[in-house]
Amino acid sequence: MSVLNAERIKLLSTRSPWWCALLAIALPVGLTALIASQAQIQPGDAGNGVYITQMLSSLGRAVVLVMAALSITSEYRFGTIRSTFQVVPHRATALLAKTAVTAIPAMLIGAAVGFGSWAVFQAINSFPELALDTAQDWRAVAGQVLVFGITAVLALGVGMLIRQTAGAVAVLLVYALLVEGLIGLIPKIGDDIQHWLPFFAADRFLGLQDDIPQLRDLPLGPWGYLAYFAAVAAAVLAAGILSAQRRDA
Repeated sequence: MSVLNAERIKLLSTRSPWWCALLAIALPVGLTALIASQAQIQPGDAGNGVYITQMLSSLGRAVVLVMAALSITSEYRFGTIRSTFQVVPHRATALLAKTAVTAIPAMLIGAAVGFGSWAVFQAINSFPELALDTAQDWRAVAGQVLVFGITAVLALGVGMLIRQTAGAVAVLLVYALLVEGLIGLIPKIGDDIQHWLPFFAADRFLGLQDDIPQLRDLPLGPWGYLAYFAAVAAAVLAAGILSAQRRDA
């Protein structure tokens, strides 16, 4: 518990996590409100429903990637990781504590993004299809909690591997916002590869854009894709911890 408490103090005593949390919520919720105020939607239109309120959640995830990466790379940058490893010689324990302390705020941000985006769209442009009537509807909104938490774990693993703030942030953002989309454009094999990419898996769990014909015949179901996303994040985190144990701080 003392290790967890120390990591909590380190995370919450700096300004960057607070600003990142605020931005991660304000971006998707604010832009969702703007879209809701301008959208011309008729009840019963195909493709409308709870999912339309979550289409901008990836913006919040992108900020969480930065927040989680900063939580570890800033320690390497300022040398505080050495003090941490001196106090807690078993490095895996310290890094797992940091993972837990970073993932929990990310999950809270996910809850705020999911329910906040849904609520603001409902308040501005309400129609019957926005009701949370089915398990799929709840998964699209409440599922953001799990997706944001796993996203933070993945970013922490990348940060442990790269250690440099600029490098880790660049890799995470370029991959999440650009590379996964471009891979789908590769002739013949692009779609097959894309079906196994981590953030594609996260979106499939949430059910985003499931009305697109190409996304109806996929190798895994929603919960299978969540398990796959979690497995990728756990593998990257394990690689990061192993790297931290073998390399000088």
